[in-house]
Amino acid sequence: MPDNRTSPVLKTPFLVMVRNLAVVYAAFLICHPVFIWYNWSSFKGDLDGMFLPLLKGSLVFDTAGIMYISAIYIVLMMLPLHFKEKAWYYKFTKVLLVVLASAGILANLADTAYYPYTGCRSTLQILSEFSNEGGGQISAIILNALASNWYLVLLFIVMVWALWKLIKIPATLKYKKTFVYYIVRTCCLALCGVCIVAGIRGGLAHNIRPITMSNAYRYAKTPAQAAAILNTPFCIIRTMSNESMTVPEYFGREELESIYSPIIKPRSTDVFRTRNVVVLILESFGSEYIGAMNPGVEGIHDCTPFLDSLINNSLTFETSLANGRKSIDAMPSVLSGIPMLRDHLFLTPTIMTKEITGLAKELGSKGYYSAFFHGADNGSMGFQSFSKVIGYDDYFGMEDFVKEPEYGGNDVFDGYWAIWDEEFLQYMCDKIGMFRQPFVASAFTASSHHPYNVPKRYEKVFPNEGNLPIYRGIRYSDHALKMFFEKASQQPWFSNTLFVLTADHTNLSEHPGYQSDYGQFRVPIIFYSPSDSLQGRRNCIAQQSDIFPSILGYLGYDRPVISFGQDLFNTPDDNTWASTYQNGLYSYYKGDYVLQFDGEQETGLFAYRQDPTLKQNLKGTHSETEQAMLKNLKALIQQYLTYMTSK
Repeated sequence: MPDNRTSPVLKTPFLVMVRNLAVVYAAFLICHPVFIWYNWSSFKGDLDGMFLPLLKGSLVFDTAGIMYISAIYIVLMMLPLHFKEKAWYYKFTKVLLVVLASAGILANLADTAYYPYTGCRSTLQILSEFSNEGGGQISAIILNALASNWYLVLLFIVMVWALWKLIKIPATLKYKKTFVYYIVRTCCLALCGVCIVAGIRGGLAHNIRPITMSNAYRYAKTPAQAAAILNTPFCIIRTMSNESMTVPEYFGREELESIYSPIIKPRSTDVFRTRNVVVLILESFGSEYIGAMNPGVEGIHDCTPFLDSLINNSLTFETSLANGRKSIDAMPSVLSGIPMLRDHLFLTPTIMTKEITGLAKELGSKGYYSAFFHGADNGSMGFQSFSKVIGYDDYFGMEDFVKEPEYGGNDVFDGYWAIWDEEFLQYMCDKIGMFRQPFVASAFTASSHHPYNVPKRYEKVFPNEGNLPIYRGIRYSDHALKMFFEKASQQPWFSNTLFVLTADHTNLSEHPGYQSDYGQFRVPIIFYSPSDSLQGRRNCIAQQSDIFPSILGYLGYDRPVISFGQDLFNTPDDNTWASTYQNGLYSYYKGDYVLQFDGEQETGLFAYRQDPTLKQNLKGTHSETEQAMLKNLKALIQQYLTYMTSK
């Protein structure tokens, strides 16, 4: 038994461990109001009566996150080995817990600042997204972010200091009877093991599955609230598991096929016509910054005079949406018709080992040459690898650009991400002029990315304006786009080319209509053909994953393809739809409504066109519409996960 004369009960390892974990809980809890304060524009009017649900949900997910990161500390504290009862050992466990807790706090605070750009908590995918960036570039980006968010850095330092001061080590115990020590410690370890399992699972009942990100909607009404409840360590660790890829069995195979199939079949009357194709994915060009996408809407800060003029001569859509909120989501959605309907899916081993198709591969079967352009390091974002997976013949990145010094070489590197858009798009235009026809060329721009700088020669031409720093970056990239089209229009291949433009995702927002779960996905989808009457604004729904099958439909492609989108040229307006996924919540758009679903139950129905801020939940008031939409969404999810998990 412990010698109480030298070791007070309150200083026993078990109770000291409990006290220390309580300190970590307090630190994690502090991160939630900081997250809400920093991202307040995402919560306007949505927190009334939500204090207790948010607190309860935060405790549930903080418990899971803390159990994940501190399990090894708990085990080391409770190991029934009497010879480890030394002061140095418990000092080591203190350092370990401080380091683990500090890493968790750092992840939470960093994600607090990153959330405005993605609209969701970071998952394992974030590690893959930036894994191929150059060390110097990442360092510059991090330093810029630290300078911009110095108050979060200061808070982190204070919290780490507090952890070091408040986390204690137990007294060194002396046991008169060793067998009692082993019995007590073994029981304590077993109890701790049960607590760890219960914390990670969200309970111990036999019918409880380990909680996932979508379980946040037990306590939240919106994705922003769910993000406030979640913590980043939990999201990253939880998405390391393959369980999130389990295929739900909503329907039997025959019924499933009758509801929805991802196989898009050509029409029997289709005759293939040879046209060049250029697809431009524009970094952060959300619809909010584009005047032509907001006719009659007050308060819009129009930053795209060129794109406005192009839209007036193009085909666009009343509702057009990105399928994801991160750059890494866009390429599979746009070029392969595979949206991001699960976290940590793309440009990772999960997808890179699959035999998937895409625009370049399908058109390659028709004799097309294909090339992908991105002005960053050739390995950046995994774009080069994915372009090869989907059949692109060549990839042109920064390494290729600097080999041709007439465009400026390293002198036109923006210092953070990539070659400035103007020079790189000029380089792209010249390269295209050397391609044999027909060709498909795709590009991902970069200059309108944070920190939204512009070349020095343009600092007075494009000064900071309005309330958001991104406005200047968008205006510069719009200018670069204008220069590209001016040069391209003089080329012999121009008139026989279909141009498709979209954004990878939305970004910073100040207009209320773009701060909702709907507005955060609104991007342009533009089809422009100089040689035909492809113009107007269709009263239908379009999404990024429609671009791949729609291009094939426009060309009269005569073979079936797999795509989780639709051929907009051969789909009636009333039958168009779109799907998005954010913080564990699916949104399904059809007609005038959007239905939200957490994988188990419907959470909301909104008339998004009349109510773009999604304030009035109509759940339960349109039974027939809700049932039909939910049925279609479940079939989409089941088919999607079946396809994504198949070999």
